[in-house]
Amino acid sequence: MRSLLRTRLRFLALSAALVSPFATASSAVAADDTSTNATAVQPAQWKDVPTESLYADGVDFAYRELGQYNGGTPVVFLVHLAGVMDNWDPRVVDGLAAKHHVVAFDNRGIGASTGKPADTIEQMADDAITFIKAKGFKQVDLFGFSMGGMIAQEIVLKEPSLVRKLILAGTGPAGGPGISSVAGVANYDLLRATFTGQDPKQYLFFTRTPGGIEAGKAYLKRLQERTDNRDKAITLRAYVAQLQALRAWGRKPAADLSVIKQPVLVANGDDDRMVPTSNSYDLAKRLPNSNLIIYPDAGHGGVFQYYEDFVPKALAFLAQ
Repeated sequence: MRSLLRTRLRFLALSAALVSPFATASSAVAADDTSTNATAVQPAQWKDVPTESLYADGVDFAYRELGQYNGGTPVVFLVHLAGVMDNWDPRVVDGLAAKHHVVAFDNRGIGASTGKPADTIEQMADDAITFIKAKGFKQVDLFGFSMGGMIAQEIVLKEPSLVRKLILAGTGPAGGPGISSVAGVANYDLLRATFTGQDPKQYLFFTRTPGGIEAGKAYLKRLQERTDNRDKAITLRAYVAQLQALRAWGRKPAADLSVIKQPVLVANGDDDRMVPTSNSYDLAKRLPNSNLIIYPDAGHGGVFQYYEDFVPKALAFLAQ
């Protein structure tokens, strides 16, 4: 009995150590800082935009938006495994918000949003749809990165009329090779980062070449530009739920993506360890109206490493 108790305690300690460094966000959103006057002047940059709250279906969804005065179809951001709003690259958000209304949010039970975290990709998609409709959006563009790209696929399959265009980065189709084993890759690199004193995204998102290492350092520095009203870090409970969702989604039969008629931009690095790059090629082939970008000497975070190229291409794609 004592041996079993010691084993469980060691597991909990290790799990807590894994989740803590993975989420860049470090400080909670204060309860009285989560709403703003709708007539307030719109901040110019992602690092300054206020965090707001929207209640829908029993959940207080934390979100941030900017560029709404651009009008047009809103671009909704769907974040990666263990990610919260502060994990979005400011250069990518600000770049798209220069021309578009951009919205990023924490899904149910993630970051500053309330509720029980979902443990299936399908439920995450349902929750995202709830948020989108509660915002009053009749149609949106979706930018899904990694797990967010999987959620985006489920959204467009569930509610095709809700989606105008999709950008899918660092992701792949259901049942794709390596997706069900993301937990092993993530936890290995989390441990490696812990022992080397680095942020795990340096290993998970970027190659270990000189170019990849420098790009990772620059990306991590950008994530710290926001200093006030930062998001809450993901909890251990939510992280485990997401790993369960990825494992199940990676083992499910492939969906018929030929029914997705919307234009899709697929992007990745040529050496993605988390969601192997072969998935991006496969995804682009399965989608009848897709364009594919593969960045050289880049990993899972290729769109962040090459943001100076990616943002103009994404803007051109959304403007077509």
